[in-house]
Amino acid sequence: MSTERKNFIQHMASWLNWPKFITLLTLFFFLTSILFPFYWMVSSSFKSYAEIGGREPVYIPGALRLDAYRELFDPNHPSYQRFQVNILNTLKVSIPTALIAVVLSTLGSYAIARLRFKGKDALLNGILMVYLFPGVLLIIPLFAMLAQIGDRLGFDVQDNLGVLVLTYLAQTLPVALYMLTNYFRTIPDEIEQAALIDGCSRLEVIWRVTLPLAIPALVSVTIYTFMIAWNEFLYALVFLNDHNLFTMPIKINVIFNDPSPRPHVVMAASTIMTIPIVLLFLAMERYLEEGLTAGGVKG
Repeated sequence: MSTERKNFIQHMASWLNWPKFITLLTLFFFLTSILFPFYWMVSSSFKSYAEIGGREPVYIPGALRLDAYRELFDPNHPSYQRFQVNILNTLKVSIPTALIAVVLSTLGSYAIARLRFKGKDALLNGILMVYLFPGVLLIIPLFAMLAQIGDRLGFDVQDNLGVLVLTYLAQTLPVALYMLTNYFRTIPDEIEQAALIDGCSRLEVIWRVTLPLAIPALVSVTIYTFMIAWNEFLYALVFLNDHNLFTMPIKINVIFNDPSPRPHVVMAASTIMTIPIVLLFLAMERYLEEGLTAGGVKG
């Protein structure tokens, strides 16, 4: 037994050197800094108020209490939050934002990558420059513009989820166009030319040839735009006043600012908001890696 242990220690000593030790230490610190906040959020959702508010940190809850989740979803709870309505509202803005952004960015990026017209590069760089401006600078002129359009067309920009989708497109379309343009440039033009010679129209080439080859990039853009709309806070805070239309980030902020503090409920709502994105990322990791890597190379 001691000989086997000694051999194992000797083997580890021969394998481990200073560069590998520093690499492992850095990796451990990196993983801990990422995973521990997520663990603390999930575990805090099962803690009692005394465990969260105590002076000494409680790393493992004494029991898996579901009080916070009952408050979010149980109609019989005295502080029922109707959080399922907020989840539905978030889906109502996130899914259309992702789908519309993918369709518009596909057509626009294909035109920039394949068609020849004056000012093409300037147009692409101008679109990307829009993304460099923080959302807080764009929200006032965007709100004023949409308000004027609403007055002429007869709709209200306040408490309107459709208008909120338009504001999200202003944030997601620029980077989606840039990502897909670079990806389309990596697809050989000869493949599309062969399809055109065979009698396909330009739209048929896009549908039958280009889009199947661009699936990794399309998935990457879809997930990216979906995540932006799913987590967006500032625009939803400005455009939504009706509690029945609040998205999840706004609802979590309302619970957090409640006069009676309930941090375990905030953590429970944050966990519900975070887990779908994590699962979506893990399920589409292969497409994300391929799409983001290939899309970052210009053809």
